[in-house]
Amino acid sequence: MSLRGLSVAAALLLLLCVQRLHGSALPAVSSYEFTAYRMQQYNLAQQKHGCRGAIVVAEARSADEPVLTRRCVIMKVMDFTTEKFLDAQRQNAAAVLLLLPKNISSVPHETVQSFMMSESAVLLKETIMPVYVAPEDEQLLYMYEEVKQAAATRTSSVFIRVLRSMVTATAFQILVSNNVAIKPVTDNAIVTLEGVLPGAGEDPPTIVITAHYDSYGLAPWLSYGADSNGSGVTILLELVRLFQKLYSSSSTRPPYHLMFSLTGGGKYNFLGTKRWIEENLDHAESSLLHDNVAFVLCLDTLANSDELFMHVSRPPKPDTPMHAFIQQLEEVVSSRFPWVKVGLVHKKINLVESTVAWEHERYSLRRIPSFTLSHLEDPKSELRGSMLDTISQVDFRKLKRNGVIIAEALARYMYNLSDKGSPKDIQLFKGQMDFHDGRISNLMSVLTSVPRATQLLDKEPGHMVLVNSLEHEFKHYLQQVHRHTFRQDKRDPDITFYDQMNQPITMYRVKPAAFDLFLGGCIAAYLGIVYYAIQNFGFFYTKLKAAVKSKHQ
Repeated sequence: MSLRGLSVAAALLLLLCVQRLHGSALPAVSSYEFTAYRMQQYNLAQQKHGCRGAIVVAEARSADEPVLTRRCVIMKVMDFTTEKFLDAQRQNAAAVLLLLPKNISSVPHETVQSFMMSESAVLLKETIMPVYVAPEDEQLLYMYEEVKQAAATRTSSVFIRVLRSMVTATAFQILVSNNVAIKPVTDNAIVTLEGVLPGAGEDPPTIVITAHYDSYGLAPWLSYGADSNGSGVTILLELVRLFQKLYSSSSTRPPYHLMFSLTGGGKYNFLGTKRWIEENLDHAESSLLHDNVAFVLCLDTLANSDELFMHVSRPPKPDTPMHAFIQQLEEVVSSRFPWVKVGLVHKKINLVESTVAWEHERYSLRRIPSFTLSHLEDPKSELRGSMLDTISQVDFRKLKRNGVIIAEALARYMYNLSDKGSPKDIQLFKGQMDFHDGRISNLMSVLTSVPRATQLLDKEPGHMVLVNSLEHEFKHYLQQVHRHTFRQDKRDPDITFYDQMNQPITMYRVKPAAFDLFLGGCIAAYLGIVYYAIQNFGFFYTKLKAAVKSKHQ
């Protein structure tokens, strides 16, 4: 073999090595920019919540890796647990990037429940570690599979782990390089809507039906709140439409004012409800809340389950309007929906605590009889604030059924139908007066079309349109519609949000540092072979000449 042949052979060997290095990787771009959404960050009642960090410059690693220090931990919904999150915190991980599936309905129910519980636990804790959530796509899933495969090799032998790290591994660098400091936002406006159906007679008592319309979850930009509390708003808007028909005729108008309200800031200590009550009782000369209020019914999380719980701050006394209404509600359920469990949950308001559990507690603090109706028994349930609370999780049959129960009980109370027949014999809401399946579906679709986090509803144009649409719906059916906009005192705000809740993130596809050493070794070996061949050219030439001569002989 000639000197040139040796050089060509060495070059081919090097090319084969390099080709082997890249042959194991799937096609992927060298850099990829995507938008991720930062975890909640706010101060409420002097307490700090959520994540305080935003900048990330770190290598991506799977949550299965034993060492996460100064690494960006990549997780999918199935991986995300409280234990793994706390482990990343303990190891001083650089960040956590959570990949959210686009189709939540494809996620098993057990996985959804597990994630919601972990999400709820994480939201109770403050962390300096940046936490981001990004919807899954092809490039992010490729990165996830690569770091997952790298983590799996830690069970192999030391030689295989080192070889993979040096030769076949693909590393990913995650970069959030925004150097602008996170700033507090204290000028958020909270909007509460109210409207009335005036009752018959002089100075009739008032029944208030209310629901909060904002949503909550790990990342505000990905919180759509279908069950909590799109369900409450949907039922309220259907009650508005149906009872407007009854109130439109003097012959069917009951002797009760029916007031409806949609409140903002419900996920943040019901601040919209608090300010609305204060304005009506302390600052308004004339208000229906000043007059005889029969009771306040708060609708919260009603789209699932075969259970209905009535949450009260104090048990209603017999011969009170609230007690009579609850009896009617129990009668409707037992007569028409006997498989539904109904319960009364009594929870005293702890005046030492700075937060309230349910919306009715805001009214109870002002001695207004009130209760909350929900399919949840525990106010701290993870279902009240999750990114996975989407329209795919809503059971529309149960949502409609719960709406019918409320409407029938309300009508039986206002028209005093107890002596006229059982709820099975007298059904007002059927036929033309029935809950429309299409309207319920459309209302829920509109409510979940954009995230309804409080910090977004007065900042983003698309989100502001939603509140305007709710106001338009009130004006179409109700009278005396008012829009109350509450702004906080910048010197002493009730709640402080922070900016930079969505960030562009760049993912760089790189080889680990060991790869450069290995490639340098290959090049050095190639140059060594060429140098050795040149230095021993005479020897190789003599051997080759002797071999050719012996072959001819």
